[in-house]
Amino acid sequence: MDISKYYEAFFNYLSQIRGYSPQTIKTYKIALELLQENHEIEGKTLNIMQLRIKLQEHSKRSISTKLSAIRSFVKYLKNHHSIELKLKGDQSVKVPKTLPKPIDNSKIVQAIEQSDIEIRLIIKMLYGLGLRISELASLKVEDISSSWIRVTGKGDKSREIPIVDSLAKELKSYISSHPSQVYLFEKNAKALSDAQLRYKINKAFAKIGIKATPHQLRHAFATDLLANGARIADVSELLGHSSMATTQIYTKLTNATKLENYMKAHPLNS
Repeated sequence: MDISKYYEAFFNYLSQIRGYSPQTIKTYKIALELLQENHEIEGKTLNIMQLRIKLQEHSKRSISTKLSAIRSFVKYLKNHHSIELKLKGDQSVKVPKTLPKPIDNSKIVQAIEQSDIEIRLIIKMLYGLGLRISELASLKVEDISSSWIRVTGKGDKSREIPIVDSLAKELKSYISSHPSQVYLFEKNAKALSDAQLRYKINKAFAKIGIKATPHQLRHAFATDLLANGARIADVSELLGHSSMATTQIYTKLTNATKLENYMKAHPLNS
């Protein structure tokens, strides 16, 4: 059986039905390319032991991601093409949980102050609203009101996020100065891609001598809200997490930060 003939339909399904970002689909493509070169089909069993040997030098997180992509593909074959394959060699890999590293608020402010209008607004949208970079790239002007924005996130799920007054005024001014745009951030009548937005952010923070990613700004949004007393259920909803358990990691981060500050400030530690 040639399973590769179903790859393109699977990628279209991820994009059009599940609403996955181009970056996520690229990750799935890499996994299935490796699968194509390193598998055997024995009756109704898809044996990926050869692939597991190939991946043994990869990090646990990388292996886990690729196995997850393959499981999703096998599930897709069953649900959409009535092809049921049993996976052999897909034992789970335990990935250690790591705390995200948000950017210090003072550094964010510094980067904003040294940026032009467009980049300043990009940073404020990510940090002020907790958006994913893919959500910002696909944000249309029609989805923005005077006090709320409607965001389409993972799995094509939408949510509404309130806009603070200062950001609302800046948005209104920016949109007024770009009256013909469909998307909030465009170039040559096309939405700026994830990569283009990421490049602008990297460049802005490089000016102040640090490396920063869009996802770190999202982390900072969550940790700053929780550190200032926001309810975890509210933060989870604002982030668009499907499970509150995903948001719990930010509470661990705020606790770790408090402990670090305590150790620095305690007189016995001087």
